[in-house]
Amino acid sequence: MHAKREVSNHTSFIQLLLRPNQYFMKILVTGGAGYIGSHTCVELLNTGHDVVVLDNLCNSSPTAIKRVEKITGKSLTFVEGDIRDEHTLNSLMKTHQFDAVMHFAGLKAVGESCTMPLKYYDNNISGTITLCRVMAEHNVKRLIFSSSATVYGDPHTLPIEENFPLSTTNPYGHSKLVIEEVLRELYKSDSQWNIALLRYFNPVGAHPSGMIGEDPNDIPNNLLPYISQVAIGKLKQLQVFGSDYPTHDGTGVRDYIHVVDLARGHVKALERLTDDNQDCHVWNLGVGKGYSVLEMIHAFEKASAKTVHYVVTDRRPGDIAACYAHPEKAERELGWKAEYSLDDIMAHAWKWQSENPQGYCSMEL
Repeated sequence: MHAKREVSNHTSFIQLLLRPNQYFMKILVTGGAGYIGSHTCVELLNTGHDVVVLDNLCNSSPTAIKRVEKITGKSLTFVEGDIRDEHTLNSLMKTHQFDAVMHFAGLKAVGESCTMPLKYYDNNISGTITLCRVMAEHNVKRLIFSSSATVYGDPHTLPIEENFPLSTTNPYGHSKLVIEEVLRELYKSDSQWNIALLRYFNPVGAHPSGMIGEDPNDIPNNLLPYISQVAIGKLKQLQVFGSDYPTHDGTGVRDYIHVVDLARGHVKALERLTDDNQDCHVWNLGVGKGYSVLEMIHAFEKASAKTVHYVVTDRRPGDIAACYAHPEKAERELGWKAEYSLDDIMAHAWKWQSENPQGYCSMEL
């Protein structure tokens, strides 16, 4: 394990003096300029790790990287490139002695995946296979994968535990499930791999500083950025997809986790992937409680003192009625649990949106 070497060329002696029991690593973060990736970079840098980001910027901004560095007061290395580009990956692996890879690079819109499935299978599945092949060639076998609660399909009961049956209802979720299967088979074929499959529920909110947050390139696919853009006046009204689900108010119920809590879960998972704990691990990262679409709208209105106009439309293909986690395994094995409340989520989301009405194009550092 590279992280256990005494003082490497990328681990400062001062860091070891300050935190002698902490192993500092060099981490490749694919998709690190994106929403979840950028928040995780903050947590990695604050913990003392060295970070190299690879991102093709198809749904992210290089400004996020600058702001990560401003928040932390630390620098990272940014490389613009695609995980499907084997030459770029090989060059990175030769240049840097990585201890682990955090893999966020992937397309993530459920609705779009239903109309463009080949795009999702190519980017998400093919990209991950290329990444793993190059990692193996360079003997980098510690991987944290950004999976999703969509791999549970339409769950037979709630809350969802890690040992539930797996199925999917849309191509996005299916791409995540196929990748999980690939990674499990990879570990079976070579037990030197150490893999974490982190099944996210619904990441929301923004960094408390208001400097980084979710900034979709076009019309948002996710609920909270859509709500916030309606509140700021950028969009006219929100579409609520379905009001006839078997939930308490007829709208879909989801487990919404603050993106900073989610990012900290990645750091905890990284600490768990030691040489004497090799496996293909699975952990749910969620709050353990669901909120409906209407509850989210009303909570945001309270935080922002704005009215969020909405219209109810038909159900969206691929959506399910309710989905929320049983997060006990992550708390027991990682020492992690979500700490931010729904009020925190909304306050931080509004701070990000109100201070950055045009996202990362709003101001220059």
